Amino acid sequence: MVKLRRFASIMAAALALTLVAAACGGDDDGGGTDGGTDATGLTGTINVSGSSTVEPISALVAELFNEDNPDVQIRVDGPGTGDGFELFCAGDTDISDASRPIEDDEIAACEDNGIEYVELEVALDGVTLMTSPANAVECLTSGDIYALFGPESEGFSNWADANDLASQVGGQGGFPDAPLEITAPGEESGTYDAFVELSGIPDIAVENGIAEDDAEALRKDYQASPNDNVIIQAIEGSETALGFVGFAFAETAGEGVKELAVDAGDGCVAPSAETIADGSYPLSRSLFIYVNATTLAESDALAAFVDLYVSDTGLTEAVEAVGYIPLPPDRQEGTRSTLGSAAA
Repeated sequence: MVKLRRFASIMAAALALTLVAAACGGDDDGGGTDGGTDATGLTGTINVSGSSTVEPISALVAELFNEDNPDVQIRVDGPGTGDGFELFCAGDTDISDASRPIEDDEIAACEDNGIEYVELEVALDGVTLMTSPANAVECLTSGDIYALFGPESEGFSNWADANDLASQVGGQGGFPDAPLEITAPGEESGTYDAFVELSGIPDIAVENGIAEDDAEALRKDYQASPNDNVIIQAIEGSETALGFVGFAFAETAGEGVKELAVDAGDGCVAPSAETIADGSYPLSRSLFIYVNATTLAESDALAAFVDLYVSDTGLTEAVEAVGYIPLPPDRQEGTRSTLGSAAA
């Protein structure tokens, strides 16, 4: 636990990393679904890539795993969920971190390359809308989000530009006459995909006469970045900025940003550990890892690493240490059961 507390205290620095070469770390738990497997003496390499949101969890589990297994080289990076699946389905990585479920075209790519996988839910998170503390906006309805981010908002450079559209799609509007500077994840990001889906943008777009092919996308004229810390810095640097990142990244930013509540029809709900855990926050989501099933069966090192990941050390202690919300106990058991069935 000393290791986990120390990691939590340096979370801001850890989130800035895009590559973790895991070294030594300090929990006494060597792994196992019950936290008791002795995995010492293992060798080999494990490549993990994908979601920048899930990356901190995988990085910490790798660090803890290397305490007992210093000869296993673990590479963890976070180019984005989509880029991660491209690598994974080409057979270039062992684990794909994902902030959304795998999509049909990615499933097809894996099938074409003979890649079988195990999907493991590992944590809960919420996509968090942010602006500057100086901005008077406190809560956005689904219609407001569409008017600011949706395909019909392209070209809006002032918050007030979105007022008419917001009123047309059931939003509350009332936005200030102030520059609208949006910085957010791009299309390669699972956070982007989750935001589009959870916010209801496609449904509103279709209802408003937008073709289905164009409905499942945000406006294309905002500043896109794969780096959550760059997005936070942009919010901190402008009094009328707008953007979104995963909940843990927003929480780490502290008083430099204001987290916005979301009203999906049942009143304004702010993102918090409690509202994400109970699902009342409209932009709540699950986080996953996808494990190459063939390599899992053949590599003792990978099997031991994943075993630690789904233990209480991984699913509870590591998840909490990096600022995410653990799965309820029954869903943790579901994850362990899924892994057990795959390994049988």
